[in-house]
Amino acid sequence: MVESAVSSNRIEGVEVDRQRVGTLVFGTDRSRDRNEEELRGYRRALEWIHGEHERIPHGEATILRLHALSRGDAWDAGRYKERDGDIVETYADGRSRVRFETVPALLVPGAMKELVELSARAIEERWVPEPVRIAATNLDLLCIHPFRDGNGRVSRLLLLLEAYRSDLGVGRYVSLERIIEQNRERYYETLEQSSAGWHEGRHDPWPYINFVLSVVKEAYRDMEERLERTDGPRGEKTAAVLRAVAGREAPFAVQDLRRDCPGVGDDTIRRVLRGLRSEGKVECLGRGPRARWRKTSDIDTNGE
Repeated sequence: MVESAVSSNRIEGVEVDRQRVGTLVFGTDRSRDRNEEELRGYRRALEWIHGEHERIPHGEATILRLHALSRGDAWDAGRYKERDGDIVETYADGRSRVRFETVPALLVPGAMKELVELSARAIEERWVPEPVRIAATNLDLLCIHPFRDGNGRVSRLLLLLEAYRSDLGVGRYVSLERIIEQNRERYYETLEQSSAGWHEGRHDPWPYINFVLSVVKEAYRDMEERLERTDGPRGEKTAAVLRAVAGREAPFAVQDLRRDCPGVGDDTIRRVLRGLRSEGKVECLGRGPRARWRKTSDIDTNGE
């Protein structure tokens, strides 16, 4: 909750005193300024998603509510923009350029209706795998830019909600917003690449889609590492891989160990193999994900 609220707002330049973060996220003290109110509003939106995601409907009303919650007491919270506004990039020397022309205010309601309808059809008719649909919908929302302010934050809240709906529950344990912030330059770079030609339908969505997929993948890796650290004093998963390797007399591949160790991720298997190779107990017979390995000496299966 803390990482998500702080990171998502910080991406947009909204920062608060670190000593106040805990109070704003979990406490009841009144907000002291606009930045604090927006951080607290984002927390309310997160609470709604984490607590009620199974009951939250798919549609415009949900997107508008996410905006209303995350914008707090702003005058236009939960309302589409009333004036046109492009995305302008300002340089250090004072120069500026229009990085992207957003959908005009008068056309936003129609564009948002179409976005929601197309997304619903993609779900029903299974046009693409769900993670791809989620990322593509996220891109379209950012390109429409339906709100005067808060579009990025709404997009990240919607990403979390859509991930929940698609059984990508990693966002309950790992902050997707933190990972996006840590890769902020790549986020803006891929967004610019994929938004070029969007109005004409000639854009390439894959740079941004691949970025979103990489965020989800990194989140699962982070979660696996956390689980490893809480996997008991002897590391049961590590010990399981060691036993599987010790029992192999013929050359084997990672996929063989995956079958022998259900519930253990590839990252853990590869980490154990790297450790054994550095000890001279196994050797790799090739390159790439299909490479085979061979045991060269006895292996201690205690996992210590």
